[in-house]
Amino acid sequence: MNSYIACHDCDLLHRRQPLPPAGVATCSRCGTVLYRSRRNSLDRTLAMAVCGLILFIIANLSPFLTLKFEGQTQETNLVTGVMELYRQGMVPIALLVMATGIAFPLLELTGLIYMLLPLKFDRTPWGMAGVFRVIRALQPWGMTEVFLLGILVSIVKLAGMATVIPGAALYAFLALIFVVAATAASLDPDIVWDRVKITP
Repeated sequence: MNSYIACHDCDLLHRRQPLPPAGVATCSRCGTVLYRSRRNSLDRTLAMAVCGLILFIIANLSPFLTLKFEGQTQETNLVTGVMELYRQGMVPIALLVMATGIAFPLLELTGLIYMLLPLKFDRTPWGMAGVFRVIRALQPWGMTEVFLLGILVSIVKLAGMATVIPGAALYAFLALIFVVAATAASLDPDIVWDRVKITP
């Protein structure tokens, strides 16, 4: 680990050094935290990515909401809103919601499992550097929390007109938001980049 890192506050350049478990590197000039060692980062990130993928499957295969109005019952799922936007001619918005609320989180979780599962068994997956760059690029665009906020606003509006019954998918999607955030927070990028360097 002989790369350099610049302090985000004062721009002082530091040489990266290996840290002990739970260690923290700080700027020698201003004391800002530069990077920290995350204990069992690989195992925890892999476990949460698998958990997130299971929640994602439940959120997409189970009913999200059930609406009861004047004797009629209608079940919705995650892609129902996207399809309705598409039918109403709002294709760019439908594609944006589909990408940021469903596709990007799925790609991030499957990409992490693709990388971290072989690493756990001391193997290096094919194309790991490229996959990791894609994951890092997609992370800011995964907006499951914004997607859920929009759904909750719709629920509040519909509650006065119909009986709204939350489904298992709603709870799974809510848990997925926290799992995705925890997955990103627990991942130590140095573990991945160090393995890329030793790839023959």
